[in-house]
Amino acid sequence: MEKVQDAKRFEHTLGVTYTATALAMRYDASMENAELAGLLHDCAKCMDDNKKIAICEKHHISMTELERRNPYLLHAKVGSFLAMDIYKVHNPDIINAILNHTTGRPGMSLLEKIIFVADYIEPHRKQAPSLAEIRKLAFEDLDEAMVRILEDTLGYLDASEAETDPMTRKTYFYYMAEKKEREQKKGNGETEWT
Repeated sequence: MEKVQDAKRFEHTLGVTYTATALAMRYDASMENAELAGLLHDCAKCMDDNKKIAICEKHHISMTELERRNPYLLHAKVGSFLAMDIYKVHNPDIINAILNHTTGRPGMSLLEKIIFVADYIEPHRKQAPSLAEIRKLAFEDLDEAMVRILEDTLGYLDASEAETDPMTRKTYFYYMAEKKEREQKKGNGETEWT
């Protein structure tokens, strides 16, 4: 990764890899898969925007109009393609973790959640709101940490009037509905396994 990323991005990548591995230990997930997904999650981040578009066009990777206007948003799609094409990773869970690490998606796997959260809380990140609280929460309740990250991300994007990938909002509503369902079960005296 050091060859395809600038120093700051490589430092971030190592932070995500470390954090993802720690979260995998905490939630009894594959540390090897978390480590590999963490290493590759931003493998296309430093690529020129025109090159990202060219790769998508050449390999028939779908692009939305939003992504065409903001090609930096393509790094997850292009990264998941490069993971398969160049790095020969064919584990669908790792590929999906790379693909969905910026927007999330409804019904994410444990590994996808780990990479999504690790990308936000890694040790070199400094400016995200509620960061200390979310870092602690990530090791207590991964789904709750996801909801908080999505809330903060959408709040930031809405305040800055930046274009938002609709999948981010869809993911937020999905996990908010799950959270409300869990809270209702607890309120009714049901346990998680009923």
